[in-house]
Amino acid sequence: MGMRMPGWYDIADFGDLANRSEDEAGVLRSQKVFHTLIQGEIDAGIPTDRIVLGGFSQGGAMSLMAGITCPTKLGGIFGLSCYLLLKDKVQSMVPADSPNKDTPIFMGHGDADPIVRYAWGQMTADKLKEWGWSVDFKTYAGLPHSAAPQEINDLETYLKARVPDVGGN
Repeated sequence: MGMRMPGWYDIADFGDLANRSEDEAGVLRSQKVFHTLIQGEIDAGIPTDRIVLGGFSQGGAMSLMAGITCPTKLGGIFGLSCYLLLKDKVQSMVPADSPNKDTPIFMGHGDADPIVRYAWGQMTADKLKEWGWSVDFKTYAGLPHSAAPQEINDLETYLKARVPDVGGN
């Protein structure tokens, strides 16, 4: 009997990433929510290059997946302590014109994470690079499944580069 954690999708088990079952319906439902929220911001007049999708753990996994499959250009995509969802299918879900193929991705992961294994984060970054994305994957020594001050600083640097201040001071 697996542990169930309500969130963006159900996690049936934290077993081996390659062989675990995924809540594909839940993932696809959340992907639709992400894309609808993004479209709402665009409709409200927010320039798409100032919209960044990102999160931690499940939120990070959803952000990577929804980001690379997003039908509109984004300013940035980041995932902390996360992994690639629907890894055998997600590449085929990227729009033909791949509007985010040039959107740099930031990933951070602790090498002591007992929940979302560090190797899964590394494999995710490698796979995204293999598919043509620019991924900045940063490792935080001794960090378990949480964020570290240095990681937040690195994320801030990424965000400032992706979404610079507008006018004024």
